[in-house]
Amino acid sequence: MPTVVTINRPDVVGLIETAANRLTGGNKTEAVALAMRHLLERTARAGSLFGAHPGSVRVQEGVDLTAPVLEDASDAETGAEVER
Repeated sequence: MPTVVTINRPDVVGLIETAANRLTGGNKTEAVALAMRHLLERTARAGSLFGAHPGSVRVQEGVDLTAPVLEDASDAETGAEVER
């Protein structure tokens, strides 16, 4: 079932029209689809996180690499003055 997207910002409408005329022969829907595919591809992770040395990093079982490293709030976060 089709879904309608309304774009009210004149600058965005202009960008879509310009892209559609240059890239898709005036097809605005395809221009938006092309842009969305490009954004998704650009932000997708591809390949190893460790580059040229796969297997060089080993993570101990139970370690979450996405968890914060510091458990206590830093002085910068709390606004506490540092004594000298």
